[in-house]
Amino acid sequence: MRFLAAAIVAVCCLVGVARGQDAIPASLTGAKGDPARGRTIVTNRQVGLCLLCHSGPFPEERFQGNLAPDLKGAGSRWSEGQLRLRIVDSSRIHPATIMPSYHRTEGLQRVAPAFRGKPVLSAEQIEDVVAFLMTLRD
Repeated sequence: MRFLAAAIVAVCCLVGVARGQDAIPASLTGAKGDPARGRTIVTNRQVGLCLLCHSGPFPEERFQGNLAPDLKGAGSRWSEGQLRLRIVDSSRIHPATIMPSYHRTEGLQRVAPAFRGKPVLSAEQIEDVVAFLMTLRD
């Protein structure tokens, strides 16, 4: 019986994603982000840490990651809302993801006391990163 219930929940989740519920359509701040600030966040190894796992069109950056999708063409592959959800909380799409939740603060484990209840990136920073990733069309 538990297996059946789990299977029904899993199918419902997959149907939701398939129907386009894999996005946060509205800006977290009510405004568009700044692509230049977003690029700075993506390439900064103390703030976003994106290049730890991702690679992208950043020839000046050495030692880019290969654990996650290349950011080249991200703006062509996903919508703004889809990118926003993946940055805010990728586990809503892929529960076993290794990508951190950059804006979720609830239900996290092994968070240092100084960082509990605080998102990794602010809503404005999330919007800046989304704006930058949308410029990556090739």
